[in-house]
Amino acid sequence: MAAKLLNVGFGNMVMVSRVIAIVDPSSAPMKRLKDEAKQAGKLVDATSGRRTRSIIVTDSDHVVLSAIQTETIAQRLEAEMLPVRKAG
Repeated sequence: MAAKLLNVGFGNMVMVSRVIAIVDPSSAPMKRLKDEAKQAGKLVDATSGRRTRSIIVTDSDHVVLSAIQTETIAQRLEAEMLPVRKAG
């Protein structure tokens, strides 16, 4: 069975099974989370130089920054989690 991947923008992918949360980066606690992940060497910047619009937290304590809106990533995650139906 193949691992399902979530597109977080610009060709960057995260394993669906590892995602714990998708949050808005504007609050002070999320800014602290980003700073702490950077200090710990667990920050992954997938923004390609653009403004961070969502933060994805994984079960391995990695923090992934994305330039895609939180709602858009949540919709993509939902679509990936739906079971695949076979025709016929």
